[in-house]
Amino acid sequence: MRIVGGKYGRRIIKPPKNLPVRPTTDLAKESLFNILRHKIDFEDKKVLDLFSGTGSISYEFVSRGCASVISVDQNYKCSQFIKETAHKFEMKNLQVVRADAFRFINTTPLKFDIIFSDPPYDLPGIEKINELVFQNELLNTNGILIIEHPGSIDFSDQQWFIEHRKYGHVNFSLFHLQA
Repeated sequence: MRIVGGKYGRRIIKPPKNLPVRPTTDLAKESLFNILRHKIDFEDKKVLDLFSGTGSISYEFVSRGCASVISVDQNYKCSQFIKETAHKFEMKNLQVVRADAFRFINTTPLKFDIIFSDPPYDLPGIEKINELVFQNELLNTNGILIIEHPGSIDFSDQQWFIEHRKYGHVNFSLFHLQA
């Protein structure tokens, strides 16, 4: 696994084999960030990465110049790995929160410009993540929510939905909170 672009591009990430994760493939990450690059100026953006796993997506946002990134994962080993990697790469604007993502969504007073969510595909309630983000007003105006999900879930009839992209078994649905 590697960071595909930006300041830290090409750096290798070697997560322990015992992490309970399904990392986003390099091809899917590269494709997603190519799409986002045409929609977003990453500089000065505040990002929330839910169900962070290895932190792969968080590192991509930091690498592209986002002002702050919060990685949320409830697994201790995942949280520790992200902290260690951020320290190793001197990513001072990456904060790790060990917490249940649903609880974080429902309790944080913070707002974000970009929210990325990559829950386990068999997680109950995955189809409600977008509703919770918008109900709790976590996105700033013109903010974008990206959900990585299995192909069996279709968000296209949901409010704020703008597009769906598929790369192999990886599906991304994008939502935009317009002014």
